[in-house]
Amino acid sequence: MKINVCDIEFDDLTPDEAVERGMALLDTPGASYIVTPNPEIAWACRRDAELKAIVNGADLVLADGIGIVYGAKILGRPMKGKVAGCDFILDMFARMEDTDKTVYLLGAKPGVVEKAAENLSSQFPGLKIVGTSDGYFKEDAPVVERINAVSPDLLLVCLGAPKQEKWMAANAERLDVRLMAGLGGSLDVFAGIVERAPEKWQKLGLEWLYRLKKEPKRIKRMSVLPAFLISMVGRRIAGK
Repeated sequence: MKINVCDIEFDDLTPDEAVERGMALLDTPGASYIVTPNPEIAWACRRDAELKAIVNGADLVLADGIGIVYGAKILGRPMKGKVAGCDFILDMFARMEDTDKTVYLLGAKPGVVEKAAENLSSQFPGLKIVGTSDGYFKEDAPVVERINAVSPDLLLVCLGAPKQEKWMAANAERLDVRLMAGLGGSLDVFAGIVERAPEKWQKLGLEWLYRLKKEPKRIKRMSVLPAFLISMVGRRIAGK
């Protein structure tokens, strides 16, 4: 089932259901892709028609952020809950451990992506990471060639929004992969460079506040959240 929030068609799934869908896509021919919009990305889609089309054209659109869930509730379209991209992909890795499925990591700074691969290999000994590339490249072709040389089943694209979404859409036909997932700064988390909010904060839906506390410079980005929610109130009043 799809639920429209800010003109984005989100898949209304529990975390477990999202992983089941992700695993099914790994067995589907062609380069499928997953996006994980939060309120900031949904808000950006209002002014970027290309980005909105790419997001809505994804094979799986996950609500990465409590703001999306609140927005849906305001609109009278309650969702099952958020599906944090970081948690989603870790659950995917756990499922992939006992299979022959492979993964390639793309994004982050030089050295960080390698550290992320090292940490993930320790956390999931059975996970088959077949390659890494940092996100500091100027041309797509050499990166695509490196990825295709090992033909991974899953390609993590962590270039930040909207670059990662547009990169996946632009290169889907050239890539020999089964599934791509745009996951922003997840590699920094996996590498231990960025600390996630404690579980208590996550359960309260305050992960955004914890990150703001740790990184005050994010205040400008975080200001999108109240604007997004106010917009949802306006849409509800207008009957949209």
